[in-house]
Amino acid sequence: MSSKNIEIAECASACALPSHVDLSADSFPVKRTQKQWRERLSALAYSVTREQGTERPFSNAYHDNKAIGIYNCVGCETPLFLSVDKFDSGTGWPSFSRPIDSRTLGEKRDVSYGMQRIEVHCKVCGAHQGHVFQDGPSDRGGLRYCINSASLLFEPLNDLDEVRAKVVAWYAPK
Repeated sequence: MSSKNIEIAECASACALPSHVDLSADSFPVKRTQKQWRERLSALAYSVTREQGTERPFSNAYHDNKAIGIYNCVGCETPLFLSVDKFDSGTGWPSFSRPIDSRTLGEKRDVSYGMQRIEVHCKVCGAHQGHVFQDGPSDRGGLRYCINSASLLFEPLNDLDEVRAKVVAWYAPK
C-alpha cells in the first residue's frame, strides 16, 4: 500500500465528520419516505439497499472495475470506499480491505438464511451495503468488505491526488 493511500485514510479518520452528518443519534441523518427511495433508486438498488437484497455475482457493475476513484453510497452519496482498497476476492462482488472511514459504516449481526455474518450499512442513510468477513488479505488487515455494486455509485477520478481532494472536500465544513 502506498504512503498516499495511507495518508487519505488517516486524513479521513482524523477529521471530524461533516456538520451535515450527525451520527450521535440512533437514527440516520438522511431520511426519505419509501416512495422517495423508490423514485431515487433503480429497482435493484432499492431491493439491495432498502430490503437487504443481494445482487447476482459476476454480473454487477463494479466487481471487475479497476479505475481510480471513490465508491459512494447510492442512497446519500457518502464516500465509503477507495479504489486503492479494492481487491479481487473471486466472489463476483466488489471487495474492499477497509472503508474510507469506519464511522460511516454501521454493522449488525445477520443470521438470515442459516448463516452467521456481519451486515454493513451506510450510517448516514441506512442503505444496506453488504457484509464484512474476516477472510481478506492479511497484509491489508484481514477484512473483506463484500459490497453490492447496486448499493454504490462509482466516481471515477484521474489520480490519487484528485481522490484525496474529493475526500477532504467531503469533510470540509459546509
